[in-house]
Amino acid sequence: MFAVVYRWRLQEGKEQLFVDGWHRVTAAIHSQCGSYGSRLHQADDGTWVAYARWPDSETREQCAMPDPQGAAMMTETIAERFPETRLHIVDDMLAEPTGL
Repeated sequence: MFAVVYRWRLQEGKEQLFVDGWHRVTAAIHSQCGSYGSRLHQADDGTWVAYARWPDSETREQCAMPDPQGAAMMTETIAERFPETRLHIVDDMLAEPTGL
């Protein structure tokens, strides 16, 4: 399992269109691929942050954009897109870290 954190700065006044598009895209992912966990919020610095959890890279590639209209709604609202951050999820918090 791993998580991807996405960040955007949106055009002023288009926040609701972005949120609506995000809800469409995540609903399509849930419908077609199952739910791996995702959420969206606005950070203190005004950027919008989304978190998505994936079991593996292949599933992410297959399911990343199943709703082109929803994706287009999001895209037309974005003023700046920041590089994504990939996080590895530790399933067992008591496990010894490897490679140290």
